[in-house]
Amino acid sequence: MKLFRKKDLLVYLVGFVFALISVSIFYWILRPQKTLPIFQPATVNLKLVDSSIQYVSKYHKISPFSLINQNGDTITEKFYNGKIYVADFFFTTCQDICPIMTRNMHILQEKLRNDEEVLLLSHTVMPEVDNVEVLKKYSMDYNVNYNKWNLVTGDKEQIYNLARKSYLVAEDVEDSRFFDMIHTENFVLIDTQRRIRGFYDGTNLESIDKLIGDIKILKKELLN
Repeated sequence: MKLFRKKDLLVYLVGFVFALISVSIFYWILRPQKTLPIFQPATVNLKLVDSSIQYVSKYHKISPFSLINQNGDTITEKFYNGKIYVADFFFTTCQDICPIMTRNMHILQEKLRNDEEVLLLSHTVMPEVDNVEVLKKYSMDYNVNYNKWNLVTGDKEQIYNLARKSYLVAEDVEDSRFFDMIHTENFVLIDTQRRIRGFYDGTNLESIDKLIGDIKILKKELLN
């Protein structure tokens, strides 16, 4: 005597498949969404943080700024309102890591060319050399898209303070009275609320790929 008819087996099989699909759907709905950390001065390498804010453990944001880009336009934090952006620090005569960083920033520019939600921002740490004309030539050499990527110069003290007190990416020199610093290879991911969401090695293509992936994560997070 047969224990199960073919019809019964079909019913059981359909029920099993339905249950499996239901469990999978509930798993995808209920699983925690991946998010990026929010970095604070107290949680990063203190060598890169100005001593006046090393204790700050929450509410850190990029400070307001006013600088001049490669086209002679004034660029403030308002240019980036409601945008995700990637920032770094460089100087045009650097023959070490800066050319690599700039090429990799250009890779970001091209991969994100059609994404109006993401912008780029590069600060010179030698504004006494990198004036508007110099930045303009440099931007042309690297095929900078002016709608997406600003290379900025301006007051040296302001740039120094942005690096040390906002983006947390520059080491002090022995005598900081002259607002000199050792910039790092870091690319910094900033969200729409001007908070730091990630640091990436701007000389490493694997790190650039991770940055692009994290931008996708951040965009999904900001939609919720």
